This record gives sequence, C-alpha cells and structure tokens, in this order.
Amino acid sequence: MTQGRPMRADARRNYERLLKVAAEAFAEHGENASLDDIAKRAGVGSGTLYRHFPTRQALLEAAYVERMEALGARAGELAKELPAGEALLEWLYELAVGTVQVRGMKALLGSAVTDGGAAATTVCATTVKGAVTRLVEAAQAEGTLRGDVEPIEVLRLAHGVASAAELAGTGERGIRRYLALLTEGLRTP
Repeated sequence: MTQGRPMRADARRNYERLLKVAAEAFAEHGENASLDDIAKRAGVGSGTLYRHFPTRQALLEAAYVERMEALGARAGELAKELPAGEALLEWLYELAVGTVQVRGMKALLGSAVTDGGAAATTVCATTVKGAVTRLVEAAQAEGTLRGDVEPIEVLRLAHGVASAAELAGTGERGIRRYLALLTEGLRTP
C-alpha cells in the first residue's frame, strides 16, 4: 500500500480481501500463484490488485509481512530463553519449518538472501536479516559459533536446509537432521 492518504472503506476492504486470498493462494500454489486468479477470488478486478500491489513481490511481501515480523520477534524470545547457540539453532529450525509449511515464504526468504536489489531491502528481508544478525553475533560472543561466519551466510544455509528437506520429503524431522549436520561445521573447533 503506497498511498499517503487513508483508504476509503471499500478500498480498505478490497486490500484486506486481496491479502487474505493471496496468502491462501501462495500457500496452495507457491509464489507463482496466478495473480488474475487471486483478484478473481477476492472479487476485484486485476486493475485493483495492481493498484494496491504493483508487483508480485509486493503482494507476496504484504501477504506474509506479519508472519515474518513474528519470526523476527521470536528470535528475541529465544535469545532470552536459551543460550545463544541454542537460540540460533532453534530459530533457524522455526524459520526453515515456516518456509516449508508456507510455500510463499520460501520465495521471501530467497529474496532476503540475495545481494542487492529492492527485494533484499524489503520489510521482510530487513526483519529476518536483523534477527539472524543479532542471534549470530550473540552466538559468536558466546564462543559457540565461528567468528568468520556472516549472518547472510547462515540465512542462505537455512534456505538450503528448507529446500533439502522439501526435496527429500522429510519435513520437520529432516530439517532437524540437516540443521544438526550443518551446525557442526559452523561451531568453533
């Protein structure tokens, strides 16, 4: 939503309906869900969809911004509850599970781990990058994570873990196993 002025009530309803339908469609069909179908299911024309969301990425981001912000907040909760290295591992697990369970989120995580470009600076990307940076730095200060590991590398590896578990069809069990294998290489000797 890029308008500087408040929306009319009908425009607000259309916007909210589009977000609800988009989240459902992305969950069902992934990030390549038909935008025309989303507009039709929301009971609006394609022009209305594009007025609110000029790109697929903008719609995807808007549909999942609350979920990504919750993941960012979850990093802070885990940091308070667990030692730093364990908090990082648990957060990576929850991030990977989320990207497998909610198909559209995988595209957002993929955008977050790219270098440069507008997609890498979206609210979702900024939230996830901020969370992982805090967790990585805390684990490094604790001495449980190698000092040469960059937060963006950890996000890229989490994206790879989610992809591997999805390809193998192993679900959450596979994510735990792949993260355990991965983190052994990230730990300090």
